Amino acid sequence: MQRWKGRDVISIRDFSKEDIEYVLNTAERLEKKLKERSSLEYAKGKILATLFFEPSTRTRLSFESAMHRLGGSVIGFVEASTSSVKKGESLRDTIKTVEQYSDVIVIRHPKEGAARLAAEVAEIPVINAGDGSNQHPTQTLLDLYTIKHEFGKIDGLKIALLGDLKYGRTVHSLSEALSQYDVELYLISPDLLRMPRHIVEELKEKGVKVYETSDLERVIGELDVLYVTRIQKERFPDEQEYLKVKGSYVIDLEILKKAKETLKIMHPLPRVDEIHPSVDPTKHAIYFRQVFSGIPVRMALLALTLGVIE
Repeated sequence: MQRWKGRDVISIRDFSKEDIEYVLNTAERLEKKLKERSSLEYAKGKILATLFFEPSTRTRLSFESAMHRLGGSVIGFVEASTSSVKKGESLRDTIKTVEQYSDVIVIRHPKEGAARLAAEVAEIPVINAGDGSNQHPTQTLLDLYTIKHEFGKIDGLKIALLGDLKYGRTVHSLSEALSQYDVELYLISPDLLRMPRHIVEELKEKGVKVYETSDLERVIGELDVLYVTRIQKERFPDEQEYLKVKGSYVIDLEILKKAKETLKIMHPLPRVDEIHPSVDPTKHAIYFRQVFSGIPVRMALLALTLGVIE
């Protein structure tokens, strides 16, 4: 599809429901092809540059794996201290340099808006792998892909977002994407970490049924999906504020006795102590399947933006 070639992936707000479904369907096609063979040749001769100014394990490795499985190759850095940024080079100059060596750029940066700036500067596609507490669109797409894989649909589900809803870029992106579907959304957090008001108001304006609470036990029996996030110490400007909410929620076997048998638990990872390891072998836990979903979804995004698949 020509409209995808050269397209930047910066915010989930830039995607219509049609766009989202197209990516999910493309990912499904590629996953089926992967089951037939371990690697493909769509991106042979193409180079992905991964620019990670902030730590990452799953996102970086899954992008690299996705590109290799498409038959392409990868260059980049895993922390700014290994790049010329340490010498004072601007982000603009870094992007203009790196695009001379590559065909697509994936960037993670601690500052909101950095990915958008990179896209404005670069003449090749730029994919946002997380910018501060703002957006993480590829995580959102793999989350949607995981839900659809488990339930065969997204419409009609009751989905809860739990934990750090104030600073969590994954839940900001996911809630905005879910506003395009017929879902009921439960926002569960300590008062200090409630979802930003402008996001809640936008959800309601789009007709989403939104329920806000700090009491997980009261609503867990209603839920189809429980999306758990860690409380991110690194996002807090004041450590004392972090200590007030640390350990607010722990998902364990005891609380799951109150859940539906069909409840699915997701987590963007890494986790700290918010999901007890005893939950891992249960039928509720799908967070490691969620990790795998990053491969076909990011393969789809790379292949589409490079224009090597329709």
